Amino acid sequence: MEKKKGRRSAMAAEETKNLIMTVAAEMFCELGYERVSIRNISERAGVSHSLIRHHFGSKEQIWYGISDHMHAYMQKYILNLLEQLPEDTPANIKLYRFACEMLANLMVVRQPIQLIADAMRQENEFFDYFIDSKGEIECIVMALVDKYNQDRTDGKHFEMRELKWQMMLYAYGSACMMPMLKETWSDVATEDDECLLKHWQLFEQLTAHMLQVEAKDRLTPTKVTDLIYHVECDWGECPM
Repeated sequence: MEKKKGRRSAMAAEETKNLIMTVAAEMFCELGYERVSIRNISERAGVSHSLIRHHFGSKEQIWYGISDHMHAYMQKYILNLLEQLPEDTPANIKLYRFACEMLANLMVVRQPIQLIADAMRQENEFFDYFIDSKGEIECIVMALVDKYNQDRTDGKHFEMRELKWQMMLYAYGSACMMPMLKETWSDVATEDDECLLKHWQLFEQLTAHMLQVEAKDRLTPTKVTDLIYHVECDWGECPM
């Protein structure tokens, strides 16, 4: 009986921590880190101020907890994405699929890029912490870049940092400039999904050209969500 009570108590504590991080993440994206207090999170989450302090200690620790969960989810998502491709898929196709499908995820699940944008505004270690890129994913992607460059016959050299920067720009545009994006395509698209697809297609065209991808290997979704994989994580099927 005592063991059952202990398990229930541990589950309840984990659910409470997840609730706090979910609400805090929503508020950080909506209002920005600086404008959110522990009391604000307490009121929206419906838990006591002291309980939040007990689980996390400070607002900063909540942010780090969210970032850690986000990293874990994104790493799992990217590995799943890359595993969808046959082993003998050419390196340029793998890089193209990785970039285009990863952007689709960032355009639909906007919290990561919103948190990155907010972290940049804080001008402290938050940004460096969030975009730390020394892990498994970086090694896998850079191995693909090396293979692609080795196989090229035109003497040119592909730089992954250029593609990563383009991904950040397009992800930021869809997450933080949606009214302007909708206005840009207002004469040919009326629904948000249509505007997002137009935005994604610009990146796809650029990436296909950059990586020398032939028409037969290019993605042609009817909406951006066609490119999303359902990958489970601690917070369910989405990071928040």
